[in-house]
Amino acid sequence: MLSTFLRRKRSKSEMTFLEHIDDLRVSLLRVIGVFMLGVGAALYFYKEIPVFLQLPLEWAKDMDASMANFPQLREFTFMGVWSVLLYSAFAAGLAIASPFIVYEVARFVGPALTTREKRGLIPFCVGALVLFICGAVMAFTLLTPMSIVVWHSFAQNMGMVTDWQASDYYSFVVMMSLLTGVALQFPLVLIILMWLELVRPMTLLKSWRGMLFGIVALSAIVTPIGDPVTLGILTGVLFILYLIAVFIGKGIVRRKRVARGDKPDPEDEDLPDEDDEVIDVPSSPESHRD
Repeated sequence: MLSTFLRRKRSKSEMTFLEHIDDLRVSLLRVIGVFMLGVGAALYFYKEIPVFLQLPLEWAKDMDASMANFPQLREFTFMGVWSVLLYSAFAAGLAIASPFIVYEVARFVGPALTTREKRGLIPFCVGALVLFICGAVMAFTLLTPMSIVVWHSFAQNMGMVTDWQASDYYSFVVMMSLLTGVALQFPLVLIILMWLELVRPMTLLKSWRGMLFGIVALSAIVTPIGDPVTLGILTGVLFILYLIAVFIGKGIVRRKRVARGDKPDPEDEDLPDEDDEVIDVPSSPESHRD
């Protein structure tokens, strides 16, 4: 116990490789413990959580009057019922564990950073958590109900009567929320890359066509149904966040370079300095003879 206390008092730079691995193991065990606590709570309230996950379906019924008589979710196999329970438990466990995941990442990386880098890490951790929650909420309250309405409208226009299997519905809601939350981390990744000066803000801005194509591809992966309505909304949100990220990154890079004594804009390094004189070398007489 004393050795553990003394080891924690040492800085990250003084720790051996095995001590780093042990510290990582402790962090993972904490995250897994909180995640299992959320899973246990979901299994205890197994009747209430599926009702909560059915809210997007109820909101879809309010959005489209033709879905008023939509049949109740059905499941035809025992394993399907078990899948519904697992999807509910997984969603609850991850929702409870997500703040602790961010905390453990900051705690593990923090001691190896300087004081200024630690202060800069806090906004990134808070931003990651806020963006994940906003993405999950947007998917749960807006994108998922709209996808259900579009899916139902297409089925009706094709003359099809469909029953949604419960396991398919719950997996759709959970994955849609989680993937949208992860997708909204994309602007934060761009800010980190600009903060580390691995890519220039103006380079990202000039490549907006390629970024738009990549955002459309990412949105198509996130939206399982891939309908044009939710795809367009998610693409628009991500593209706006991309522009905001470039603007924020430009300000961060400018302040960082001014504090370091460099030129405020990294693009200015490609331009000749005003003090540089262009020397005109006269041509030799032989060239005039020619």
